[in-house]
Amino acid sequence: MKKTIYLSLLISMISFSGAMAQGLNFGIKGGANFSNFAGSTDNFNQESITSYHAGIFAELGLGANFSIQPELLYSTVGSNLTFAGAQEDFKNELGYLSLPVLMRIYLIPNRLSLDLGPQVSFLMSESQNVDVSDSNTFDFSLAGGATLHVLGPLFVQGRYNLGLTDVKPDAQITNRVVQLSVGLRF
Repeated sequence: MKKTIYLSLLISMISFSGAMAQGLNFGIKGGANFSNFAGSTDNFNQESITSYHAGIFAELGLGANFSIQPELLYSTVGSNLTFAGAQEDFKNELGYLSLPVLMRIYLIPNRLSLDLGPQVSFLMSESQNVDVSDSNTFDFSLAGGATLHVLGPLFVQGRYNLGLTDVKPDAQITNRVVQLSVGLRF
């Protein structure tokens, strides 16, 4: 995991050095998360929850059709859980500080792009109504999606985050998140 963090930081530093020649844009974004847990669920059933994400980003142009976009987001994800024999559902919502670093390839220059890259997340909060073991404080995932610049600085974005690390130390479950965002690029 340390290698992944170092690689993400290295990519960001390289991107910042190349940004002076190709352009640097900043922006804000926010939107809805549709998340669920995936994996071994022998002791419980799960159902997706709807939550939110919001944050800032920098887009670093490295060519006419290629850029790197590091982001800093607060994102809530989780699942509704029903344990075997229980009469009610329990909402397990996890609040993460997420740091995706996305490669952005423009299919239509400055209009439509495909985005792909790693994301590291650090657990900031957890609200749950069930007595289960604490969650792991680190989450690593792959993010992929598309961005469409609609009018001027306004854009819409769709993304899928595929969790690669276990959310709970005693269960083999990972995060799965669909994100729909709107934002402004300056």
